[in-house]
Amino acid sequence: MLERALVDKWPWLAAGIALALAYWTLSDSAPGELWLVALKAGSVLALAGYARFASRHRDARGVAAVMAIGAAGDAAIEFDTIAGGAFFLLSHLAAIVLYRRNARPRPGVSQRLAAMALLLGVPLAAWLLSRDPFAVIYAAVLGAMAGAAWLSRFSRYRVGIGALLFVASDLLIFARLGGTLPDAVTAWLIWPLYYSGQFLVVTGVIGAVRRDQAG
Repeated sequence: MLERALVDKWPWLAAGIALALAYWTLSDSAPGELWLVALKAGSVLALAGYARFASRHRDARGVAAVMAIGAAGDAAIEFDTIAGGAFFLLSHLAAIVLYRRNARPRPGVSQRLAAMALLLGVPLAAWLLSRDPFAVIYAAVLGAMAGAAWLSRFSRYRVGIGALLFVASDLLIFARLGGTLPDAVTAWLIWPLYYSGQFLVVTGVIGAVRRDQAG
């Protein structure tokens, strides 16, 4: 059983990490190059493959869908910001469905307050950084996703922190768009924060699914 789990798990994760590192080191190449888009989207699509083949459980399928839609957003945003943002919006909505379906039965007061802070604070931060109303609309859904992740039964040290890393990467994008931070600062931080967040989310959800099935 252990050998089978390793066979199922590591090729997909290793491929995703390798593609993500390749994209990060080569991302200063000419934007819009198809091979660069393939590296970017492929790294997240590998996470979707990992989740899809790790288990037939509906939560595994759910997080696989979140990753696949995110990969589509990674590709689309290289050519059209609105199209890319729309895919990521759909990805966040799919994640909210997944997290609310797995809501923690009795979250503590501090957990509820943290979720509320994300729900309200993320769009506020987006406005202060970008002054863009469309960014605020997107950030409202982003904050709801992070808050739902924090209140889910999944590990906050993996899925919860993964969602927070995603939020941090997007806030850096808003800061770049609003001129709050220069490209020299944001360019090397956005991708590792984003990909680390996605990695933690998918492995956290699949870890919980595997524990459920083992039990």
